[in-house]
This record gives sequence, structure tokens and C-alpha cells, in this order.
Amino acid sequence: MKLIIRNNAAEGSLWAAQRIANAIRAKAVYSDKPFVLGLCTGSTPIATYTELIRMVKAGELSFRNVITFNMDEYVGLPESHPESYHSFMHHNLFDHIDIVPSNIHILDGNAPDLAMECAKYEQAIEDAGGFDLFLGGVGEDGHIAFNEPFSPLCSRTRVVTLTQDTREVNARFFGGDANAVPAQALTVGVATVLSAHEVVILAFGPRKARALRDAVEGPMSHYCTLSGMQNHANGIIVCDEAAVGELKVSSYRYFKAIEAAEAL
Repeated sequence: MKLIIRNNAAEGSLWAAQRIANAIRAKAVYSDKPFVLGLCTGSTPIATYTELIRMVKAGELSFRNVITFNMDEYVGLPESHPESYHSFMHHNLFDHIDIVPSNIHILDGNAPDLAMECAKYEQAIEDAGGFDLFLGGVGEDGHIAFNEPFSPLCSRTRVVTLTQDTREVNARFFGGDANAVPAQALTVGVATVLSAHEVVILAFGPRKARALRDAVEGPMSHYCTLSGMQNHANGIIVCDEAAVGELKVSSYRYFKAIEAAEAL
């Protein structure tokens, strides 16, 4: 695992978009197989999606041979609801790029058999060849996707009950009412994310500082599911100066020095 530290979220978002674009282009050079991309929702990735949209419209990038799988979806929320992750992804990315609609995969939170929906999702990921790259964010308590604290690091796609903290954080999308946030969600597991060839996690702002510290300097633990990145050969956390505020000075200097050396 390594950290890419940028001055602010805008610079970090652009770095992530370029990393994704470069990976898509690189695979196209040696293979005609689709690029399999994991995606997340929330306010954090919006600037990255905006840059990817710009690249597509400028003719610098194409999603024609990209298959996507999203991290999660609320249970019981209609797909047409403005706060469903189906709506989010179409509004913030899919409706503005040249992706083939049949290549878009998002969990169905209204499936009649939720356990079967999760099993089918895992199988679809495997059938696609596995993730080339997974883009994710991190919660203030260190969770990735909806893998709340104490989720097994070996977990796969499943139904989860959301903590009150998560519902309160997401209440801003539901008129400030935590009770309006669905109590359950479908989510890929920690192991599902970490099965990707490369994982890029975005962590911006001072509210992510504790989670970043626990993930980087703490033990690998189900208490902070982001800490599973410690065991990933190609795990990258893209963060800004505000998010590294609780790291040791020696840790900060180490990751800055590694990036500087690799740039030579």
C-alpha cells in the first residue's frame, strides 16, 4: 500500500482520474478484453467523475470497452429515487460517457431474494474476469463500501445493516433526517474490493484523518476495514494534506519520499 498526497481534494481527484484513464488505455494496448472497473458513490468521487467525463467528451478516453460494477445500493429504495445509487451514477457519470448500458452493473436493492442477488453479483464479477481497478472512498470510521466496523475482512457481497452513525452521516442526502436513510444496504465485501488488481481509495478532508491514521499506522483489523489495504500489493490511498493531519511525521515523510523517488 502507498499514499499519494496532494495539496487538496481537487488535485487528488485529478490524479485519480488520470490513473483510471491510463489503466484503461494501457489494457487496450495488449488486450481486447473489457476493462473491469469498480466504482463508488458519495460526494468524494464526483470531481474524479467530472474529469473522466471531460476526457471522454474531448476524445481522450473511451468507456466503450469498460464494464463497471458499483460498490453498493440501499435496500428498498426505488431505483428512480434521487438518492438511489442507480440515480447517482447515471446523473454523475453514466449519462455523460460512451459506456454500453449492458456493461453497467449496480446491485438491485429491490430484488425479491437479496441473498441470491448478492451471489449473482459476485458471480458476474468473476465471469467478467475480476476487477482491473476498484475506485472507492472511505467513511469517517474507516469503512469501505458499506463494510462497517467489525465487518469480516474476508467478506463478500452481502446484505448489511447500517450503523446509526452511517445513517446520520448520510442524512444530509435525505433532508437531514437519519430515519429516512434506509436501514439496510447491499454491499460488496472487503475481500471483493481487495480482489481487484489495483485498488484506489480517495480520502479527503480532516474528517477522514482518523480513519487514514488507523488504516495506515494501526493494525490490520476488522475495526477499520480500510486497513485491509495494508495487505494489498497495488493498494493506493489518494489523500490531501488535510487528511494526513493525524499521521506521524515520519510516516508522512516516508510516503512523500517514495512518490518523489518513483517520479525520477
